[in-house]
Amino acid sequence: MKNDWANYRILVHALKSTPLSIGAVSLSEKAKALEMAARDGDVRYIEANHAGCMADYRALLAGIDAGLHGKAVPAEAAAEEPAVREHILVVDDDRMNLKIAERLLKSSYDVSCVPSGEEALAFLRSKHPDMILLDLHMPGMDGFDVLKQIRQDLGLGDIPVIFLTVDDDQNTEVKGFEEGAVDFIKKPFVAEIMLRRVQRMLELSRLRHNLEAEVRKQTKKAEERRERMERLSEEAVLCLSKTIDAKDKYTNGHSERVAKYSREIARRAGMSEIEQKDIFFMGLLHDVGKIGVPDTVINKPGKLTDEEFALIKKHPVTGFEILKDITEMPGIGQGARWHHERYGGGGYPDGISGEDVPVYARIIGVADAYDAMTSKRSYRDVLPQDVVRSEIEKGIGTQFDPTFAKIMLDMIKADVHYEMHE
Repeated sequence: MKNDWANYRILVHALKSTPLSIGAVSLSEKAKALEMAARDGDVRYIEANHAGCMADYRALLAGIDAGLHGKAVPAEAAAEEPAVREHILVVDDDRMNLKIAERLLKSSYDVSCVPSGEEALAFLRSKHPDMILLDLHMPGMDGFDVLKQIRQDLGLGDIPVIFLTVDDDQNTEVKGFEEGAVDFIKKPFVAEIMLRRVQRMLELSRLRHNLEAEVRKQTKKAEERRERMERLSEEAVLCLSKTIDAKDKYTNGHSERVAKYSREIARRAGMSEIEQKDIFFMGLLHDVGKIGVPDTVINKPGKLTDEEFALIKKHPVTGFEILKDITEMPGIGQGARWHHERYGGGGYPDGISGEDVPVYARIIGVADAYDAMTSKRSYRDVLPQDVVRSEIEKGIGTQFDPTFAKIMLDMIKADVHYEMHE
């Protein structure tokens, strides 16, 4: 019998809240009297007053019943219902409030109840509900303390938290929103309001998670497309560089090797991955201007005439003119135009020196000279490694930037078996 009166007390407590929230104080007082009678086991009072009180509540009960048991759901709304029941954690030091909240919510959701902030945090260390209804004023840890630990210590920023409070204070609400609460539900609970707010916030949470999932999905697709385009671009540039190298039967693979040496120098110099990628592309295309040089000049086995050498010296400017309008990689023509400039001056086509030579061109210049010495020519084989090392050392500060020449020398030193050549 005791359990029956406990359930009856829960029901009339809920009925007491509804008229109070709309100003029907006398009806709320009648329900409160029935609640106290249930608490005290005053069966006689309940039998005398229950029917009259219920008659007064009949209209309101119909509305509450609709909220508790649900109305017909439109087809489009039904399609949005989650396949798995959502889980709500209710935290309140008033056990009566816990029972009422559970009774109101359990027809639509899985409900867990704990009576303190400490127990809520212990619960959340092993289980992650879809929503938390959190009492604002509790002994020990209050709602603000609990919410702070939920967000910061447990890292559960995605779980929507609704504060439960008797307060009607604007500052409290502002602080609650600042701390990360998504809404407030006033006590005593009004069934329809609680259900509507919980439903709305869960729908918003689902929408946010779905949106985040879609963003991640589309971002992944965009990244995959970008990677495919980068691979396609690299392959296209590589094919172009091979076409350029094919003009000279003695420089097969020259541009790709210069690109790889340049990228390694940039890496050792501490440049970013983006900068390393940029210089790799510049290295692949540094000789693109040779397209404009006749094959007979490029492949001439003997010494070039002054006129023929003048044609060769035009290829940096020709390459720059070809590359300068590529908007996706501004500056890609630097390596083509200035890789034959000298750090100490006297190079071509512009005769600039030192720091005036763009940094990428200074790197490519060292790599280009190294590959020229370590590749076969019509008039000689690959030079011995000690000869190459000596030539790089002699060119420090005159032909080559000292910093990048020294890195090249470190690479030569590391190439113990002399595998870094054509």
